[in-house]
Amino acid sequence: MEHNYEDEILKLSNQICFPLYASGKEIVRKYQPYLEKFDLTYTQYIVLLVLWENDDISVKEIGSKLYLDSGTLTPLINKLIKKGYIKKSRSKIDERELIISLTKEGKELKEKIKVVPPEIAKKVKLTSEEAKTLYDLLYKVLGGLSNNE
Repeated sequence: MEHNYEDEILKLSNQICFPLYASGKEIVRKYQPYLEKFDLTYTQYIVLLVLWENDDISVKEIGSKLYLDSGTLTPLINKLIKKGYIKKSRSKIDERELIISLTKEGKELKEKIKVVPPEIAKKVKLTSEEAKTLYDLLYKVLGGLSNNE
C-alpha cells in the first residue's frame, strides 16, 4: 500500500497540535490536587496569577493576557468574588469598564499558594534550560497563532 504526502499529514504522530493539547491537559490535571486544597480551579488560579502581577486591572486586560473571552471570564470572576479573593468596581475613567482588584484574602492567598509551582515543576521533569526553551517556543507559537486571526 502506497503512502502519499496527504496520508502522512493526517497521522497523529505528525500533528504538533496533539502533544500540545495532551501536555496542556495533563499539566492542568497535575495542578488539580494542589489547587483543590485552596478550592480553586486551574482557570481561577491563572486569573489570580494575573492579578498578583497586575492588581486593579480591567476584565478586558485579564482576558487578553489569558486568551479568554468575557463569556468565559465573567463566571470565573464571579466565583472568585464569592470566594472572597477579588472584588470588582467601575473604572473612574470609563464607567463601562469593570476593574478587578484583589481583596486582603486574595493577597494573602498568594503567599500560601507559592508551594504549588515547585511541585508542578518536579512532575514535569525538565531542566531549567529546557523549561525556558519550551516556554519561549510555546509563546512563539501562541504569538504566531494570535497574529493570524
